[in-house]
Amino acid sequence: MNTRCCAAAFFLALSGSAFAADPLVLLVPNPIGIWLIIFGLGFMIAEAALPNYGVIGLGGIVMFVIGAVILTNTEVPVPMMIGLGLLSGLLLIYLLIHALKTRPRHTVSGDAGLIGSVTPVTALQTGNTLAGWVHLQGEQWQVHSATPLQPGQRVRVVARKGLLLQVAAADAPPHGE
Repeated sequence: MNTRCCAAAFFLALSGSAFAADPLVLLVPNPIGIWLIIFGLGFMIAEAALPNYGVIGLGGIVMFVIGAVILTNTEVPVPMMIGLGLLSGLLLIYLLIHALKTRPRHTVSGDAGLIGSVTPVTALQTGNTLAGWVHLQGEQWQVHSATPLQPGQRVRVVARKGLLLQVAAADAPPHGE
């Protein structure tokens, strides 16, 4: 069973039983404020696990602050509420920066990673200067060119047909220009 669904169901069951418990209402002047703070913290923790770039975390901060404002008539000191709100905001900013650092990476595999790559020719086929071998992305690839190749010459991959790469001299303009 999905652990997130189980955790959500458990959390909702606890919240429902807590609202029904009379001793909790007697100990805390306003249980709604406490539960808004708890749900706000839960949302901020969920922000770390879900790929939504701040939406749930922002909602958690809003819930946390509203819950703290509801509890201002209690014994909870205002500086502690402000400090926890700022700490939560800093945590959300850290999570957003960390998530956005991993996002704009370019493709490094498949055809998109091969096309446009520049590499030197490692060897030529015997008797054929239009075909040879290159070492690219950790593998040996057979290459074919429209112009004669030389060992050590830098070539750019312009297309892939199965296991054969079509290449052109690296100083030649890229395919399509």
